[in-house]
Amino acid sequence: MVQKAKILLVDDRPENLLALEAILSALDQTLVRASSGEEALKALLTDDFAVILLDVQMPGMDGFETAAHIKRRERTRDIPIIFLTAINHGPHHTFRGYAAGAVDYISKPFDPWVLRAKVSVFVDLYMKNCQLREQAGLLRLQLDGGQPVADAKEPVGLLAELSARLAAVEEQAEALSKQLDESADAAAVATAAHLERKLTGLRRALDALEPGAGSGAGAVPSKS
Repeated sequence: MVQKAKILLVDDRPENLLALEAILSALDQTLVRASSGEEALKALLTDDFAVILLDVQMPGMDGFETAAHIKRRERTRDIPIIFLTAINHGPHHTFRGYAAGAVDYISKPFDPWVLRAKVSVFVDLYMKNCQLREQAGLLRLQLDGGQPVADAKEPVGLLAELSARLAAVEEQAEALSKQLDESADAAAVATAAHLERKLTGLRRALDALEPGAGSGAGAVPSKS
């Protein structure tokens, strides 16, 4: 069973959280509520999230301060943040949001279709990265001489299985990249490009392990 991605919704107003849940429920992912910046940071200590929807105007720790804390933590610094803010704020307010680490900025009242589409892109990227980490972990176990798969009879069979799994991820990533080219969302395109570089590195490592390859397993770099 494919594990669902978690989406963190941060807003101090319960009615706003309810509206976000109604809009994003169609994505069939796990929606996690946080009614303050402090509550959001606590949730980020234990769970991994595909994307964070963060309200700017909150009492106490506002969205900018919350984002700054998120970006300072090594565990959470790469999680995409979409800021939600009132439509009457000027360009300086928007610039401050991007400076705080936001990948996107959506004004209220927002278009449900646009919001759902943007969140969906980052969920897809997150799932592809999870698949990539799984393949990299199997490859690392193989290089370390472990037994990554219980029924693996020999290294050649394992390499074929890894290659097939990686090919499936590569095909999905290519389809996602074509979709992003049409949407022209700069932040999402940059994240997809990073994923493609990771996939290329892992493919090179697998190719180097194939029988008859020019370099042995010991020559494969430890980082994908």
